[in-house]
Amino acid sequence: MPVPDLFAEGLARGWKTHNGSRLQQDLTLEADVAIIGSGAGGGTTAEILSAAGFKVLLIEEGPLKTSSDFNLHEAEAYPALYQEGIGRISKDGAITILQGRAVGGTTLVNWTSSFRTPDPTLDHWAREHGVKGLSVAEMAPWFEKMEQRLGVAPWAMPPNANNDVIRQGCEKLGLHWKVIPRNVRGCWNLGYCGMGCPTNAKQSMLVTTIPATLDKGGELLYLARADKLLIEGDKVTGIECLGMDERCVAPNGRKIRVKARHYVLAGGGINSPGLLLRSNAPDPHGRTGKRTFLHVVNFSAAQFDRVINPFYGAPQSIYSDHFQWDDGATGRMSYKLEVPPLQPALTATLLGGFGVDNALRMEQLPHTNVMLALMRDGFHPDSAEGTVELRGDGSPVLDYRMTDYTWDGIRRAYHVMAEIQFAAGARAVLPMHSDADFVKTLAQARDLIDGLPLELYRARLGSAHVMGGCAMGEDPKQAVADSLGRHHQLANLSIHDGSLFPTSIGANPQLSVYGLTAKLASALAERLGKA
Repeated sequence: MPVPDLFAEGLARGWKTHNGSRLQQDLTLEADVAIIGSGAGGGTTAEILSAAGFKVLLIEEGPLKTSSDFNLHEAEAYPALYQEGIGRISKDGAITILQGRAVGGTTLVNWTSSFRTPDPTLDHWAREHGVKGLSVAEMAPWFEKMEQRLGVAPWAMPPNANNDVIRQGCEKLGLHWKVIPRNVRGCWNLGYCGMGCPTNAKQSMLVTTIPATLDKGGELLYLARADKLLIEGDKVTGIECLGMDERCVAPNGRKIRVKARHYVLAGGGINSPGLLLRSNAPDPHGRTGKRTFLHVVNFSAAQFDRVINPFYGAPQSIYSDHFQWDDGATGRMSYKLEVPPLQPALTATLLGGFGVDNALRMEQLPHTNVMLALMRDGFHPDSAEGTVELRGDGSPVLDYRMTDYTWDGIRRAYHVMAEIQFAAGARAVLPMHSDADFVKTLAQARDLIDGLPLELYRARLGSAHVMGGCAMGEDPKQAVADSLGRHHQLANLSIHDGSLFPTSIGANPQLSVYGLTAKLASALAERLGKA
């Protein structure tokens, strides 16, 4: 039986959408609340505000792609569904940054891992960053609400072989491991979550909050880049949007002017600060774009005699936090251990090498596991951190500076990942670094890793989690927004996305954004109702 296309059905029922690539003339749109970005923050906010009776307009730079479009082809999915056509990188080109850019944002293409914000993170924000009202007890009901809304539960199926490497290795070594909660309903266990879910099982914003918003009379504008906030004094008076071409590569010459009572910025940890900078928004203490964090990731590959087929099955279902808080919240750099799914195109880039060398590594793909370590950046003054800046054409770019403190975490993670992989039965391990090759024993791995020069471009680094850049906190000298997401200088602008986080989370951030945004959007609905 074919999977119903929720958008085709909704449009037939009268949903109101505007395709910026097909406009014949300039357009003006009005709403009670205009929301920039349709991912975890924007989608959650839209559903809550439209349910409270407000007319909502969702603005998305990327295209509208639905279950009918998701055909599991990497060559089509990456350029269509990711920021900069999956080419987003740090300013120096050393770190690949995976973020979604389509209706549903990153929730459309993430790997479904759904963790609550760790208790030590929330405690640290209150203590060190002046954040109020987000204690563990205060956040618990909001996480629970969104877990129920989005079907979040520990994955009930056995892990695929790629994830099982963590379980087996950790059990052998006596290390902590646990099952990952996923936001899915009726998942087919295909493993291609990064290309959009063809069965509508992934409870992304595309199939949950955005349809709910459109059912309540909300509107969706897509293939439209929010270029500038129009600002007078302490108020936003409008948004200037540019219609994009069908491939979302360049503006098509059409302009869309948006007017609303209240504006919500939910473009994510690079685009939200980027828009504020482009708009010359008031920033008396120079905080916009500062303290942007990545959970910068390093990788270790392993070859097994047994078949792993790391491209099939739930992409992430087992994790280890054994080393995450082992030196307290503010001690040495620490990390969370997970695996990525390994579809061929992305893996060919990840495994490195050229020509025959790369071909031989790829030949072993069915027998290959890759483990990753997410560095918990932002908790220590010596941690690597980033600043969002504007390029000459006004597009945002992240200048992320690595530090010795963070490199130390990367080296220790290489060691731990190799140890877990050998304990799980690997016949050879490859730390993903341009100076490394496969080694066959743990002793060889230790010697190799100790001798690797940890430098940009040599160690393979990536990220799928961008946090910070519009940090929240009660002190305007330190923060862009207050603990309710209200911009410190602009009375009718709120920020509802991961850019609010004063540090990284220490876990995949989607549920943190859902829970926080549900709380902030509910408070905003109350304030707007009284105004």
